[in-house]
Amino acid sequence: MAELPRLGTPMFLVHTEETNYRSRLEAVEGDMLSVAAPLETEGPEAPRPGQTVEIFWAQPRARVILPCKLVEITDSAPYRWTLKPIGLPQPSNRREFVRGGGGPAVQLGAEPEEAPLHGRLLDISEGGLRCLLLHKPALKVGDPMSAALRLETGDVEVTGTVHTVREAYGEPGYEIILIFRPDESTARLIRQHVFSWEIAERRREED
Repeated sequence: MAELPRLGTPMFLVHTEETNYRSRLEAVEGDMLSVAAPLETEGPEAPRPGQTVEIFWAQPRARVILPCKLVEITDSAPYRWTLKPIGLPQPSNRREFVRGGGGPAVQLGAEPEEAPLHGRLLDISEGGLRCLLLHKPALKVGDPMSAALRLETGDVEVTGTVHTVREAYGEPGYEIILIFRPDESTARLIRQHVFSWEIAERRREED
């Protein structure tokens, strides 16, 4: 049985590159574990018993991935998923939030009347983003800043603070790091985007 965190720990269940669900650990019995049934598991993309899901949970300096087989979905209260680990837990990233998924265009702006800055996303997490601008911006650390971008999972708009302004390494331009605290719906879009990217990257490495 894999080493698991304490009961009640938030977890994220990944079924495909496009779907992940928020849950929490409810019980551990023998070589089985139970998690709270996620609310957003409707439609043809929802996992079914017998299929594989990956569980993510956060440790102080890492995220941990555990592959599992979905054994049972209860259809009465308490609504839970029963899972059987089919591998060993592996550290995913040495950050509080998993970061990745670069590529989309980013629009930065400080004031509505000012012309926006246009750049390219290098990576994003639930706590911030890093983007590339071709020309040096008139920004300084601590400036308030908003960002708008379209991810594969949906449109994201956040407001935060400029954390870093520096010359890009290995290519022309300037890197801007913006930190922010998104609401839960926005965090979920970012989380889905990054997890999908991470799974795709891992599968590419395996190929």
